[in-house]
Amino acid sequence: MKAEKSLATYRRLRQQPLWRLLAAGGGPTVLALLQTHLYDTERRLPASIFHERIARDLEHLRSTGEDWPQTAQAYVAGWLAEGYLERRYPNGASEEEYELSTSTIEAIRFTAGQVKPHSAATETRLGLVIDALARLAEDTDADRQRRVARLRAEQERLEREITAIEQGVLHILPEAAALERTREIIVLADGLAGDFRRVRDQFEQLNRDLRARIMENEGSRGDVLDSLFAGIDLITDSEAGRTFSAFWRLLTDPEQSATLDEALDQLMARDFVGQLDSQERKFLLRLTPTLLDQGGMVHDVLQSFARSLKNFVQSREFLEQRRLTQLLRQAQLAALAIKDEVKATDTLHYSLALASSRLSSLSQWMLHDPAMQALPSAMQVGEAAPINPASVGELVAQSEIDFRSLKSQVLKVLELRPQASVADVLRAHPAEQGLGSVLGLLALGSRHGLAGGHTETADWIGGDGQARRASIPVIYFLKERADELA
Repeated sequence: MKAEKSLATYRRLRQQPLWRLLAAGGGPTVLALLQTHLYDTERRLPASIFHERIARDLEHLRSTGEDWPQTAQAYVAGWLAEGYLERRYPNGASEEEYELSTSTIEAIRFTAGQVKPHSAATETRLGLVIDALARLAEDTDADRQRRVARLRAEQERLEREITAIEQGVLHILPEAAALERTREIIVLADGLAGDFRRVRDQFEQLNRDLRARIMENEGSRGDVLDSLFAGIDLITDSEAGRTFSAFWRLLTDPEQSATLDEALDQLMARDFVGQLDSQERKFLLRLTPTLLDQGGMVHDVLQSFARSLKNFVQSREFLEQRRLTQLLRQAQLAALAIKDEVKATDTLHYSLALASSRLSSLSQWMLHDPAMQALPSAMQVGEAAPINPASVGELVAQSEIDFRSLKSQVLKVLELRPQASVADVLRAHPAEQGLGSVLGLLALGSRHGLAGGHTETADWIGGDGQARRASIPVIYFLKERADELA
C-alpha cells in the first residue's frame, strides 16, 4: 500500500520538535513567546535576560487567568529538552546564550504563512523561475554559435530599449507589480536568512559523522585520517562546505556588496515602498547586516569545526577516545555472551565503585570562595576611642571629680620633671576615679596647661576592673606654672 510509506514518514515527523511544538496544548503561547524574544528582533539572548523576559510575560499571562504555574527557568529548561531551543556558550561570553532551533524557526515561518497567506501563483514568481531556467540553460550550453546568437539578440533588445528611452518612451513598472515583486524578494531573502540555521546544523552533523568515522575505524588509518594527515579540510571540502563557501564569497565580495547596497538605497527611495508595512521596510533596511550576521555565524562555525577536527587528530586525542570505545564495545560483547547464563536479578558478588564526579550544567556550578572555609581570625585590639575636648567640660560638670587629689598628683610629678602630660601623670598615679580622673586632668590642663597640638594615649582601669584606653589631646603641665595648681 502506497500510503504505508507516507504514514511511516509522517509518524517519524510527528516525533520531531516542529510537529510536537505545533501540536502541543500550550504550543500557541510557547510559539508566541519564542517568536517575540528570539525571532522578531533578536536571534540570541543571554540566559539571564531571556529568563527575565519570559518571567515577565508569564506574570502577565497569569494576570489574565492563564495557568502557567512554573518558573521561567523551568519552562525554558523544558523547551530546551523538547528541542525548541538551543543553548550555546560563545567564546568570550559571560554566560550561556539561548537561540531558536531550526525546527522552531520553521514552525514560526509556517504559522506566519498561515496568518498572512502568500500568493503562490504570481507573475513575479513565474518570472523568477523563467529567468532562472533561461540563465541555467544559457550557462550550460556548450554551443558557441547559439550563445553568440542569444547575446546578439539580447544586444539588439537593449539597443531598441535605449533608443525608445532616448525618444521619450519610458516604461515604468506599475506600483502593484512593483509591490508584488518587492514582497517576493522579501520572502526569498527571508528564507535565505532562515536557511543559515539549517546549514549550521549540517556542519554540526558532518563534524559528528567525521569524528564517528575516526573512532569506528579499525586497522589502517582510514580515508578520513589519511585526508586529515594530508592537510585536507574535510568539512570545508564537503558539498555543504563548498556550497556555503561559494555563497560566503559572493556575499562578502566588495563589488557585489556595493551593488546590493546601492540597489537597496535606490529601492527605499521609491514611492511605492511607502505602501509596505513597517516590518517589511525594516527587513529591507536591515537585509545586508542580517545576511552578514547570520552568514558570519555559520562561517565561524565552519572554521571552528575545521580547526577542532584537525586538532583532534594532530593531538592524538582520537587514539584515547578510540581505546575507550573499544573497551566499551568489548564490555558489551562480554555482557551479550553471558546474557543467557546470568539473569539480570542475579547477585554478582562484585562491587563497582561509582565515579564521584557529578555531571551538571556549568550554569549550576558555584564558584568556590576560600574565605568561606577560613577560620575566623583573632580579635584585634581596636584603636583608642578619642575624647572630644569640647565634651570634657560637660562631663566634668556632671561628675564629682576630686580635683584636690589630682592637683596634688600633678605637682608631685612636676617635682621630678619640668613638664608632664596627662598620660605621664596617669602612669605615675593610676586613675583612682577611672574616667573621672582622666577628665579631671584634662580639665586642669585646659585651664593651667599648654596644648601640644597632637594626641596621646591614656590608659586606666575602669570602675568595673577592665582596662580602658582613650586617645586624648596632649596637654603639658609646666613646672614654671605649678603655682597655679597650688
